[in-house]
Amino acid sequence: MTPYDITDEFERQLADYTGAKYAVAVDSQSNALFLSLKLCNVEGQTIGIPSHTYPSVPCEIIHAGGRVKWVDSPRNLKGQYQLFPTPVWDSALRFTADMYLPGQLMCLSFTGPYKHLKLGKGGAVLTDDYQAYLWLRRARYSGRRECSYHDDNFDMLGWNFYMMPEVAARGVLFMSQFYNMDGTKKHNEDLEIPYPDLSQFEVYQCN
Repeated sequence: MTPYDITDEFERQLADYTGAKYAVAVDSQSNALFLSLKLCNVEGQTIGIPSHTYPSVPCEIIHAGGRVKWVDSPRNLKGQYQLFPTPVWDSALRFTADMYLPGQLMCLSFTGPYKHLKLGKGGAVLTDDYQAYLWLRRARYSGRRECSYHDDNFDMLGWNFYMMPEVAARGVLFMSQFYNMDGTKKHNEDLEIPYPDLSQFEVYQCN
């Protein structure tokens, strides 16, 4: 099994469990959000998100060329929310069976001690769009195809967001915890975590 095969297997298991057609693993959920927003070409668009959320979310909107619109929200964030009006979702606090919503780009997180799937670091994008799947796979890997760079034909700019194969291997090992002994999928409750009110910080304001 090559390093590419290990990542492919982890992605296949993620897709099977979540009900998505495809999964693309990356090195963090922040970069999953960024790539999804770049794919949606949000340059100049205003994106609505909760005022209480993880700090990297507005960062990735701004880095992708968008503007942040704060939506009043409770201090505790639970489950997932849409980066409105895009099809991109922050699903850092949800990881459960058949969670995928058709036509969406749902970004998962495996980073930190509170996540259901604890890999130390990592994320993924769930999609049912084959063209999006192909673009995301190359975008996360410096625009490369999954072959030796001595043999590649470089025709795309990308980013160095690839999930390390040893992290993907941990993912393959740990995915069994989400299945019952009879092979049926387990369902996980949404996580709930308090976050600061980011709308008060000038660094996130885009005029």
